[in-house]
Amino acid sequence: MDILKQLTAELGVRREQVEAAVKLIDEGNTIPFIARYRKEATGALNDEVLRNLDERLKYLRGLEEKKEQILKSIDEQGKLTEELKKQIGEAQNMVTLEDIYRPYRPKRRTRATIAVEKGLQPLADAILSQDITVPAQELAKEYIDPEKEVNTVEEAVAGALDIIAEKISDEADYRTHIRSVTEEEGVISSAAKDEEADSVYEMYYNFSEKVKTLPGHRTLALNRGEAEKVLTVKITAPVESILRYLEKKVIVKDNPNTTELIKAAVADAYDRLIAPSIEREVRNELTEKAEDGAIKVFGENLKQLLMQPPIVGQTVLGWDPGFRTGCKLAVVDATGKVLDTAVVFATLPGMHKMDEAKAIVKRLILKYKVTLISVGNGTASRESELFIVELLKEMNVPTKYVITSEAGASVYSASKLATEEFPDYDVAQRSAVSIARRLQDPLAELVKIEPQAIGVGQYQHDMNQKKLSETLAGVVEDCVNKVGVDLNTASPALLEYVSGISKVTAKNIVSFREENGRFRSRNELLKVAKLGPKAFEQCAGFLRIMGGINPLDSTSVHPESYKAATELLSELGFKPDDINKLRAEQLGTRKNAKPAEKEIRVTNTNSAFGAAFAQAMEKSGKKPIIKNEGDNLSSIGKMVKDKKALAERLGIGEMTLTDIIKELEKPGRDPRDEMPKPILRSDVLEMKDLKEGMILKGTVRNVIDFGVFVDIGVHQDGLVHISQITNKKYIKHPLEAVSVGDIVDVKVLSCDVAKKRIALSMII
Repeated sequence: MDILKQLTAELGVRREQVEAAVKLIDEGNTIPFIARYRKEATGALNDEVLRNLDERLKYLRGLEEKKEQILKSIDEQGKLTEELKKQIGEAQNMVTLEDIYRPYRPKRRTRATIAVEKGLQPLADAILSQDITVPAQELAKEYIDPEKEVNTVEEAVAGALDIIAEKISDEADYRTHIRSVTEEEGVISSAAKDEEADSVYEMYYNFSEKVKTLPGHRTLALNRGEAEKVLTVKITAPVESILRYLEKKVIVKDNPNTTELIKAAVADAYDRLIAPSIEREVRNELTEKAEDGAIKVFGENLKQLLMQPPIVGQTVLGWDPGFRTGCKLAVVDATGKVLDTAVVFATLPGMHKMDEAKAIVKRLILKYKVTLISVGNGTASRESELFIVELLKEMNVPTKYVITSEAGASVYSASKLATEEFPDYDVAQRSAVSIARRLQDPLAELVKIEPQAIGVGQYQHDMNQKKLSETLAGVVEDCVNKVGVDLNTASPALLEYVSGISKVTAKNIVSFREENGRFRSRNELLKVAKLGPKAFEQCAGFLRIMGGINPLDSTSVHPESYKAATELLSELGFKPDDINKLRAEQLGTRKNAKPAEKEIRVTNTNSAFGAAFAQAMEKSGKKPIIKNEGDNLSSIGKMVKDKKALAERLGIGEMTLTDIIKELEKPGRDPRDEMPKPILRSDVLEMKDLKEGMILKGTVRNVIDFGVFVDIGVHQDGLVHISQITNKKYIKHPLEAVSVGDIVDVKVLSCDVAKKRIALSMII
């Protein structure tokens, strides 16, 4: 197989793009690095396409290795023909390959192999030839041999038919056809082992659906119900048409001495050997597709959650609700540093405890000027919210609160990482810190938690954990590298997701920082143990140093492009320090920026580079770049009129130049700023307050195959069914319209307080 040709066809890109990407991957480059810093080579393939390419590359290479093993095995048996070699070479997937190899695979002892050991192969061949002129039973008499445990004619014929049945079941073409028919016309059904039992699988107690239309979430539900021994699941294929197909293929002559016997062998081959195997294969394929779909949805949800915008510049009170053991509180400053912790009993009846709790919380809010309270959405969250709303009304302060998903907080707080980070805090206090920090910087905090524990998927515990972990790790890696990481503040948990940095290297970076103080330059990374030139190349562009020696270290410009970036700045009349000035302006920390003056001047033609560039521009009939004296870097995109010519002069690719310009224009830019901000609340809404037709604003918490769950502030997420998401067009999946973290307007369709079910609609 021409793997590059196959990848080109599957991905719908040019062959040279695939060749370049494969070469870069084989050289040990990471996907984020290739996507960000090797655009010229790959034609700007994005990280999603590159990950698909990498996954398929591994699969197809594994397929080729398997072909080599099979060819060697069959050749050693002396059974390799040119036709068989061609069949194996043309196999496009593992299933087809296994079908071809089945007759040659070393077998455990089967009824057929035992019959062969008894010397019944010639009798089987004679019957299958359909040329015998006497009844098969007459021929079978010759094979009676008590020493070989063939005592009767019936035993001899039965053994011969076992051999024929296995031969039929091993035929690759037959299996391919039967699998296809089963997938197209088969029906999957389920029944309850106990119809009287109450369970979440009641809709599957008497269920059936065509295999080809079964959606992924139902496949996973059936699998779980079966695994929990609540359901029995089976696939029913069109048996009669399959048997007629096999008989037509195997019976080539109408011979009364063999026809009925071969029909019996065909039926046995299907019932005993083919049908159970095909059913397993079809269900495995359904499961694999369902898992792939669920993992993709999980990945998309996780990406949106990780890319939620940070709430910067606020002192946050993290609130981990509880009843008997109280509510654990942690105050963290705008940098995430823990200022204070406390425990209050704000959710139990009793005025004494309540007054005491109010006094403690008021003191924390006033002492540390708390501007935001982050309340976990777990047990006692409703009672905590009521307490907070009443308290804030009494205090008459501008402090707001937000309900925060605490999914995974308990997992983190009991982890080794949390113990190392907060050795003097108990589990609940660590959880309160996490709940506060995940508002300030969701990405930095959530990377400390196993992605599977974050709770934005469905059936995640039932699927291939290795594949799930690899996919989610890839999502986290892409998010971390898209945002960038502050080298002087990042935790090991965050650093290990940076391109080219392993867990060991991440710990070494933090150890180096603790021993030697702040990093002042990206080049200092080369002094870190186990971080060599290749790792530096992969990670440097994603690590930021604020207030370092070189202002370019605070941007996503890669060190390999510093020379070009510096020349670009000089050519446009700027200095590297202008990067820091612009960042200060964009972050709102610099006031009264000097307005642009009206005079204009030609770009810095005093330099040899500038003069040559200006001359080249004039020759091409274009005006030299000009700038306003008061212009800052945010306008350089408009100043550069001919990127191609400029890129050639700088000795870099045009795509790289575009990225450098984009970064220099907005050095303080955070890609998460484009995401919707969380809803900050100051009053409480209860489920009993909901009325049909009420319009509310909510936050999408989870997206699944059949709809989305939306938090409308009543501590019970409402479900928007896929049919209620939009009336503008038909959508196959909710992800086509919404993502986790989206702020949406919803209408209440119904509310069942007893069952805690809320039906919502986004069609208003």
